[in-house]
Amino acid sequence: MARLIRSLAKPLTLTLTHQHQQLCISRYLSPRTYISDMRKSAFEGYILRLLRSEIQYELQSSPPNNPVTKFNSFMVDGRGGERWITLRRQYADEDIKLEATMFDGAVPAPSKNGGVANSDEMQMHITVIVTISKGEGAGGVLEFMCSAWPDSIEIKRLFIRTNEKMIAEPYAGPEFTELDDGLQDSLYDFLEVRGVGDELAVFLHQYMKQKDKAELVGWMERVKAFIERK
Repeated sequence: MARLIRSLAKPLTLTLTHQHQQLCISRYLSPRTYISDMRKSAFEGYILRLLRSEIQYELQSSPPNNPVTKFNSFMVDGRGGERWITLRRQYADEDIKLEATMFDGAVPAPSKNGGVANSDEMQMHITVIVTISKGEGAGGVLEFMCSAWPDSIEIKRLFIRTNEKMIAEPYAGPEFTELDDGLQDSLYDFLEVRGVGDELAVFLHQYMKQKDKAELVGWMERVKAFIERK
């Protein structure tokens, strides 16, 4: 009889021991989980405070303006959330499209007295691609690769393509600076009469300053919203 009682009691003892172990594990893990959650919450709270502070600073230091949708004869598509914008216009029978990046480089600004550049100041660079076409099957597409500096447009290359979807003709042509000086000047005039000149460069730099700020604030807002999401 005693042996039977001991036999019946053994599984019960094992069960109680297992329950006791689970209880001990639970009591041991809960504080660690709680502390981990607190640390996570504190860390995320710190990030959120930094983001709110940065957003507030950017908005107060230079309140955003309404997006510009037109410059001279160009319609402007600011392409929110992207690193470039598009400008379009008609000139006689030509379709003119400009694609301009946000600031994509910088060089030391020239000295005010000329000569050696001032390394303490930088002038920002914008890449501009000008595409000029005359409709389907109208003799190809001209594409100018340009640099927009704060107050001037500089032509870097000139390509000719059969249509706008082609990357380029097999022969891409010479470097622009290798062309005859008179031809270079004429091509600058060619763009100028179509609205692609120094005035456009000034506009692009002003526009990109605003876009850079707007995209930064939008990016921070999206990061903040993700961290706040439960």
